[in-house]
Amino acid sequence: MGVGDGPVEAPEGERIADGLTVVDPAEAAAEVGPEETVLVSGFGGVGYPKAVPEALAADGRAKALTVVSGGGVGDEIDTQLFESGSMARRYPFQTKPASREAINSGTVGFHDRHISRVADELRYGGLVDADTAIVEAVSVGEDWLVPSTSIGNTPAFVEAADRLIVEVNAAQPRSLSAVHDVYTRKKPPQREPIPLVDPVGRIGSPEIGFAPSKLVAVVETDRPDDPYTFREPTGIDREIAAHLASFLSAEIERNPLLGARVPLQFGVGSTGNALLEALSAVEFGDREVVYFGEVIQDGLLDMLDAGALAGASATSLALSADGQERFFASIERYAEEVVLRPADVSNAPGLIDRFGVVGVNSAVEVDLYGNANATHVGGTHVVNGIGGGGDFNRNCPIGIVALPSTAAGGEISRVVPMVPHVDHTEHDHSVVVTEHGVADLRGLSPRERAVALVEVADPAFRGDLRAYRERAERGGGNVPHDLETALSWHVEWGE
Repeated sequence: MGVGDGPVEAPEGERIADGLTVVDPAEAAAEVGPEETVLVSGFGGVGYPKAVPEALAADGRAKALTVVSGGGVGDEIDTQLFESGSMARRYPFQTKPASREAINSGTVGFHDRHISRVADELRYGGLVDADTAIVEAVSVGEDWLVPSTSIGNTPAFVEAADRLIVEVNAAQPRSLSAVHDVYTRKKPPQREPIPLVDPVGRIGSPEIGFAPSKLVAVVETDRPDDPYTFREPTGIDREIAAHLASFLSAEIERNPLLGARVPLQFGVGSTGNALLEALSAVEFGDREVVYFGEVIQDGLLDMLDAGALAGASATSLALSADGQERFFASIERYAEEVVLRPADVSNAPGLIDRFGVVGVNSAVEVDLYGNANATHVGGTHVVNGIGGGGDFNRNCPIGIVALPSTAAGGEISRVVPMVPHVDHTEHDHSVVVTEHGVADLRGLSPRERAVALVEVADPAFRGDLRAYRERAERGGGNVPHDLETALSWHVEWGE
């Protein structure tokens, strides 16, 4: 729905409108058939349903569910449903050891997608035929709901599913509606440009509408999210951050795209949160600094509180427990600067391009020509999924991959001759940053990229990487490779 005045909510103090019957989680779970495709809200580990998935895992029925989420969710879904043997297929992102183990063993099918594409693929039949959506809300009426701590792909899930189960969570404040901006695009070919002209502007309304006939159950819960626990930044994190700050300082001075405004995006996680600290070292002058990305992290709250950020737009409040408490205590104040959108808006290629976002995302490894593997260790074992990194890497005018130069305590180089799995090609991003420096790949030939990337590898591996590059170049080609040697790096580390 477009611009609106918001939901006609239940009376103050009530979260569930009169006339709606509340059932217990087990009754709601019984509405889900044993081989259904279930769509669950949640993104960045927050805003996901808890009681009904837990009841599904415990109900003792043999099940082979296909479960689709907008992003990362909690243990009730990605641990309990997996361990109960209820899961047959999982799309398009997961974060828990139990889910990774089942997927990598081949017992559960997994298919990851760019986040910006999931909503349309569900609406128009390109991914799955959805049966039931189970979503978390802070309030619900007969034909509307207000999401909780994430929006993600919930509007598309509610639209695509035949039936709807709503968990109304009293652990989340009703006032979260103040930060929601739900906007849904028309179906092609009548689709219009998204009418957002300011990164933190508002074009929608706080609620998600639905046909009343879809609503089959309402459940009450009072259970906090299972949010991120951000580790303390390491020395390597801070060295990467210092190089990133140095690059941004120089880029701001030379690049006219950043003359008036600096729009930023950082991938979710401890490294991304640590990199936000580096921005205090950047002299932005009188330029407006805004965040336009997927997730609000604790570091963004620090910047907002310090007056260093004009505003932040995302699809999820991926905060730590302390960050959530801080945000909930001052929602009215933060709502003046923070807005949550559906993921197909927060990650929309056209908006990323329109606002000229500088995106910073991580990877498992990069190769000498700039290709990045973001999802599969050894090219075979999935970690989480591609998420929104590709949406930003490919569509940002300046896409940055930031990663430590080694793994396994320095035993494995994360700069390699050839990545065994490619998520982002050398065409998708502009810059690679490690704790050893910045490789600006813009305008470089493949052979020149290889020279630049060797210099940001760990010194312990530079000799081998140079030797590989020189040997490969003797065979010629625009992108020189010695394939046997390139793959032997991964074979050796796998052993």
